[in-house]
Amino acid sequence: MKPDEASLSPDLLPRPLVETYPALQACPFIRAAFLARVPGVDVVTDRATALSRLEIPHREAAVAAGFSFDRLVTAEQVHGAGIALVEAPGHFRGVDGLITAQVGLTLGIYVADCGAVYLVDRRTHAIGLVHSGKKGTELGIVSAALTAMAQAFGTRPEEVILQLAPCIRPPHYEVDFAAEILRSARARGVNEIHDCGRCTASDAATYYSYRREKGETGRMLALLETRS
Repeated sequence: MKPDEASLSPDLLPRPLVETYPALQACPFIRAAFLARVPGVDVVTDRATALSRLEIPHREAAVAAGFSFDRLVTAEQVHGAGIALVEAPGHFRGVDGLITAQVGLTLGIYVADCGAVYLVDRRTHAIGLVHSGKKGTELGIVSAALTAMAQAFGTRPEEVILQLAPCIRPPHYEVDFAAEILRSARARGVNEIHDCGRCTASDAATYYSYRREKGETGRMLALLETRS
């Protein structure tokens, strides 16, 4: 946050636009949200500075939605297909996906055109959250996350709910990686697949877009948590 904003009462701070998805809201054992653009925060800067300015609005919105933000887990997000099995809060280097079965541990993935993919196991209540853009999709990160969940928790694809959050799509991007994410999930046997269908590059009032804003922009934050 900028110094003048940091001194304001939380009630006066800007809040992000918060999206929820019906398929995930219908699961009583999880919390899920997508924190979109934060109106009024200057993010025309580098990634680290933008995230520092968004930290307080993200925290306030997450706490208001019931998330355990003090138990946040994040990934380095290197545009690969690495998955981390997480059991405690922290920042995991070299990975783009997080999986857990720990109650009250909040998974967080930052995006600004790439797709945040929510994975929820209806039977075991294990969860996964992955960052899948063009490169990660080509490397099969969603399939890697399903494999990791199967190994760690006994997850079966037919018992998984998959939700794709807003991401860049044609004609604003030459590759339709959103369609490939869904296709690859079906090929693995996931039957319940949901796509919000929204394009980050086509709605500047609601979403940050790395391509539209030429790299100087903020990040949306996807959140997923298993409840007690």
